[in-house]
Amino acid sequence: MSGIKSVAIGGGTGLPVALRSMRRYADKVTAIVSVADDGGSSGRLRRDIGILPPGDIRNCLVALAEDKGMADLFTYRFRQGDGIAGHNLGNLIIAALTDLYGSFDEGVRMASELLS
Repeated sequence: MSGIKSVAIGGGTGLPVALRSMRRYADKVTAIVSVADDGGSSGRLRRDIGILPPGDIRNCLVALAEDKGMADLFTYRFRQGDGIAGHNLGNLIIAALTDLYGSFDEGVRMASELLS
């Protein structure tokens, strides 16, 4: 690669698509991700345990992941089970890491390390 560095700002479903494309051409990709999501698993975690909604950040981490096995794990969504149905495993991992390391920032950083 040619030392290209790129930055993308956004959220939702479009940002991960852009990041996947950017990483083919850039040596360093940085994403500034909106945390305004309040639906699905992210919304439930936001309401139930008071963390920032992790879904859009998780999708961006997965889009940039080197470890495809871990990326698959982070995209797994539970289909059944009282309380867990509809939750995305990556969101739960980020929530657990946030609790373990004391801040959402550290939880996301550790999730990034897991995904390489």
